[in-house]
Amino acid sequence: MSQDKKAPKDKKTSKDKQASSDSKYGSRGTGKKSVAKKGAAKDKKGIKKGSKPVEKPVKVDFQKATVKDSEKLQKVLARAGKGSRREIEAMISSGRVSVDGNNAYLGDRVDGTEQIRIDGHQVKLIAQADELCRVLMYNKPEGEMCTRKDPEGRATVFDRLPPLESGRWVAVGRLDINTSGMLLFTTDGELANRLMHPSQKVEREYAVRVFGEFNEAMLQTLRTGVKLEDGMARFQKITYRGGEGRNHWFHVVLSEGRNREVRRLWESQDVQVSRLIRVRYGDMEMQRQLPLGGWTELGLKDVNYYRKLVNLTPETQSKVKVDEKAMDNAKSRRIRRSVKKHQQRNQQANRRRRK
Repeated sequence: MSQDKKAPKDKKTSKDKQASSDSKYGSRGTGKKSVAKKGAAKDKKGIKKGSKPVEKPVKVDFQKATVKDSEKLQKVLARAGKGSRREIEAMISSGRVSVDGNNAYLGDRVDGTEQIRIDGHQVKLIAQADELCRVLMYNKPEGEMCTRKDPEGRATVFDRLPPLESGRWVAVGRLDINTSGMLLFTTDGELANRLMHPSQKVEREYAVRVFGEFNEAMLQTLRTGVKLEDGMARFQKITYRGGEGRNHWFHVVLSEGRNREVRRLWESQDVQVSRLIRVRYGDMEMQRQLPLGGWTELGLKDVNYYRKLVNLTPETQSKVKVDEKAMDNAKSRRIRRSVKKHQQRNQQANRRRRK
């Protein structure tokens, strides 16, 4: 009698084992992990075939950059003479600047091939190597505004500046309406921005006439530092220049240009500033022969002094002829006559407006 052979036991497959494991312990953590294929083909540069190469950001040389490189929009427009970088950043934020028909945003970069417009007007971009950097020294009188146009019709520091074929004059900092003295203008917005920026620590010296009592402890406080509304501030140097009664003259030095900083520092010590004159910017002093309201263009040596001071490449050409650098008495008289005529025209225009 033949005996039936025992049927062989079914071997559990891997799927059955997985199912039994899931029923006992749950399915959490049992998913398959992706495994990188070993030995994936790579090209000569070590990049896997089929994968997109990672683009490295282009590094622009800050000193030698031109509009042909990728640069920040505000820097390119500043070099084109459309204002300081701070002014242009405000224009971009308010939606006044467009690139190729689209609204520009802070941080946009351009290479000079784009069509850039400010308030709908196209901007002509000029490579840094093709544009001469010009600098004016202006002896600002009291009563003039450091703005291009004043809604009240008051005189501004831009009224008498020489016209430009391209770009515009950019003021290096500001002086309030009651402050006189040395004010610089340049066609290079980048130079203006660096000369104004606190990180460059360019010295400004002021002659100050104060009214009130003072002592050495007060002066030491002004040298050490005073907390103002916008942070700590101090004079780097204070030199007494004499006086009578309660009126005293000092020369003070700062390395930044915050709004009304000199006046606020003295007022923090209950001393009133009755006269304020800027007499120096960097190591260059105001020319004594330059009359109030007069300007003179700096020669190549002086322009390159300011460029070197803020780590910009030197210029090789200048609009100023060598024999025009020194200011003689005849030139000073011509400037005075020109300033007087300009003041008379302003007075007549103000009389007409009042009528």
